[in-house]
Amino acid sequence: MKYLILICLSMTLLVSCQNAQQTQSKQAQVEFNQAVTDTLAMNVKTETLRTWKAYKKYAWGHDALAPLSKSYSDWYSEPLYISPIDAYSTLYLMGFTDEVKEIENYVVDSLDFNKNIDAKIFEVNIRILGGLLSMYELSGNPKVLEKARDFGDRMLPAFNTKTGIPKYWVNLKTGIPRGDTVNVAEAGTYTFEMGVLSYYTKDPKYYQAGKKATLAIYNRRSPIGLIGDVIDVESGEWVSKQSHICAGVDSYYEYLYKSYLLFGDPELGVMWDQSLEAINQYIAEEYQGRLWYGRVDMNTGKYVSSVVTLYDAFFPAILALSGDQERAVKYENSWNWLWNKYGLEPMVYDYKTGVSRYPAYDLNPEIIESAYYLYHLTGDTTYYQMNRAFWTEIKKYCRTDIAYTSVADVQTMEKKDYMPTFFFAETLKYLYLTFSHDQRIFNFDEFVFNTEAHPFRRSSFNKQEAKIRLGF
Repeated sequence: MKYLILICLSMTLLVSCQNAQQTQSKQAQVEFNQAVTDTLAMNVKTETLRTWKAYKKYAWGHDALAPLSKSYSDWYSEPLYISPIDAYSTLYLMGFTDEVKEIENYVVDSLDFNKNIDAKIFEVNIRILGGLLSMYELSGNPKVLEKARDFGDRMLPAFNTKTGIPKYWVNLKTGIPRGDTVNVAEAGTYTFEMGVLSYYTKDPKYYQAGKKATLAIYNRRSPIGLIGDVIDVESGEWVSKQSHICAGVDSYYEYLYKSYLLFGDPELGVMWDQSLEAINQYIAEEYQGRLWYGRVDMNTGKYVSSVVTLYDAFFPAILALSGDQERAVKYENSWNWLWNKYGLEPMVYDYKTGVSRYPAYDLNPEIIESAYYLYHLTGDTTYYQMNRAFWTEIKKYCRTDIAYTSVADVQTMEKKDYMPTFFFAETLKYLYLTFSHDQRIFNFDEFVFNTEAHPFRRSSFNKQEAKIRLGF
């Protein structure tokens, strides 16, 4: 009996020791992982500063850095200072106060938008207007808001069309717009920035212009709830009746939900819900065990193409944010699979033929953005590990002696001499926020990002006040 008791005590002690060892091992693993994570966050910060210094040395005052030739490129005949405006919020969140103040001072003292150039409305809205508004949100500098309002006023003439959908270009000096054919993203991605501008200035004209354009698209949906992808801004006729969530449409859907989330306009909430229902019914497709969103005819829902773009990888983020984590996880896994197939994502890919239609990778953030959202919203470290792998491969294939550059072909990893401004605004930001997540430097739940990853505090926008200031 004593022998039996002794055996039981020994077994109990052994199990207790094993459990203690396992607990210590788990604690050590957590500490080790935290140390690795902190190192990764610091690495992204170091690389961001290195890249920013390269921009300052070789491209200051211009729109974008050309990393291979150690030169610069501008979007138009005169620069609009797009890289610094895009970089501001990322540098701010990383704590680079000197660099942030330098950009802010330049914007206030030296930036003049009275330029005789035709600017692409969509592109400058998300980058320049969005960047300036976020700069004001983060800095509180009223002179920055003056610059944002001036820019918003220069955009408005583009919206003077029969439908309210803006033309493709507007001259920043003369206000003369041109370009009657636009894709849906270019037609209806304005409610967010123009809503923020209306809120700050207490002038509803900006939001009303943006919302009118969005409604012009939504009200031309087919009987099954789908929209086309290219439209004539004067006649309102669909130029292309392909329906999808790919590049050329993507941010239209993104802003239905995010603008609703930030301002509380119930009409946008209804539009999002109804649009998402049609997307999931007709466009979502399981193929070889993976979820994809291809291209269908807007009137019949019949599939017309299985060609997707890497920009589509934004969709898991917005699905997760709006509460559909199941589809978000499945779709992110599809994009992760595609990334791993090549080592970087190709710009355009046919998921049924398995062929890349355009194999470039331009340092895009969308898959990284969605992994960050899913990491925060689910707590699953799978998505942290995804971004860790993406960062490793970006450094392997895109890093240069001074900065980072796009890849012309993910099959050969041949580089091309261009660093998009969104690499500052989005890619580096989402990587840093992933790796610094547990440091609690940034609270995801307190902010909403525009499509260029410029952050806005939810608490800055009282929804009752928004009804008055935005006029809904």
